[in-house]
Amino acid sequence: YGPRTLSTTTSTTRRMTSPFVSISPSSMSFSSTDTSTTTTTTTTKKNLSLYMWGTNTNGCIPYVDPKAVLDVPTKINLDLEDGRLSSSTSTPASLQKVVCGPSSTAILTTEGHCYTCGTNDVGQLGQGSTNPILVPTLLCHPNNKDDNDDDNADNATTNIPFQVDSIDLGSKFSALIDADGELYTFGSDGSMGTGMGFLGHGNGLSTTVPTLVQSLGEDGIYASQVVVGDSHMTVLTTTAADDETPHLEEVLTTGAGSYGRLGNMETSLDSLYLEPVELLGTGEIAHVAGGHSFTFALTHNGQLYAWGRNDKGQLGTGLGLAVDMYAMEAMPVPLEADELVGRKVMDVAAGHSHAACVTEGGELFFWGSGIYLEPYRVTTLLHTPIVKVSCGQDYTIALDEEGKLYTMGKGKTGVLGQASVKQLNQPALVEALADKKVVSVHAGQSHVACLVEEEEDS
Repeated sequence: YGPRTLSTTTSTTRRMTSPFVSISPSSMSFSSTDTSTTTTTTTTKKNLSLYMWGTNTNGCIPYVDPKAVLDVPTKINLDLEDGRLSSSTSTPASLQKVVCGPSSTAILTTEGHCYTCGTNDVGQLGQGSTNPILVPTLLCHPNNKDDNDDDNADNATTNIPFQVDSIDLGSKFSALIDADGELYTFGSDGSMGTGMGFLGHGNGLSTTVPTLVQSLGEDGIYASQVVVGDSHMTVLTTTAADDETPHLEEVLTTGAGSYGRLGNMETSLDSLYLEPVELLGTGEIAHVAGGHSFTFALTHNGQLYAWGRNDKGQLGTGLGLAVDMYAMEAMPVPLEADELVGRKVMDVAAGHSHAACVTEGGELFFWGSGIYLEPYRVTTLLHTPIVKVSCGQDYTIALDEEGKLYTMGKGKTGVLGQASVKQLNQPALVEALADKKVVSVHAGQSHVACLVEEEEDS
């Protein structure tokens, strides 16, 4: 099945301008003319195009029919227009990264701007309201007014765009790291019933606009990665380095303490502020990943640690012959499965209740969903070195070194990208993208987005 292309005709658009400019080699092109022969030599430039598939919920797949189910990868043409990414091909937006939340999407451009769309019932998209964001809308700094005041709902944000380095989207709240390494959070801060402290501000207040987590601005501490769960947040921080002092990374958590989400041996108390996961130490962790109510930390040496809920075997630590609905690990424990002995883990990803990792040798492992309680090696891909993996709700997507995508798991929502196929017990190539080079992919709960490298004459 071939990929579909979506576009609509629009009027002449006004391009946004920004004082921030980012130039990358992939976006540069050159042409030369030999005046003696009037022969022009053209080269090709490589642009990144957006392809999406799965179930559209509240605009998380922009510019398709509401509640549409796309069961094959579909090209989404985007163009800048008045602070939004419109559906057009006149002047394609220069894309850098795409992130999927449970039912929302964030699109980052090479300018460092971020556009969000999708479900926004508690303000988790940072647009100053709790209305669905049906088209990708520029994420801007808040003004100085109270964003919870209904009279200010229409102007809760300024027209000054954030310079975003990374973003993670959740069902209740979201978080971004700007170009200066500062952490901003927005959405619900929780409740007595669900737990509190999701945003890490310490005041128990929710917000519909990105708000700085001020506690990290002290002592030269910067955020390098943030992971948003259902009711907790994990942040990997780093310190400024100089000739004598190296970077020192530390893992911090905040939010609901139930099921050991915070990794500090506490299961009944919430945390309103970001607190260190003491057992991981300082300077050891290179990467973090998280699912609905569990988290992984990957060391520089390729060792995985896990903590949080484990009712489906999602931690990969093994539970004997059965799983328990109350199973958990309240502090980080190493994954010491026989299959991983002697292997260095290079990448890890977590979905709702399962996880997967990629080793230095390009092997893919997965576990959880009540199927495997320890990492299981996917032998059908041993001939195909895998470099990245992403997990959604009961499905997994793997990217190989040649830019080919493979999917497996449950696909009633269209997330497998395999047309009428609704379940795959073993990974299968996404044929619709077989003739293209995928450079990145991200799985949401029921939708998927990837960036594809395509050449254009210039």
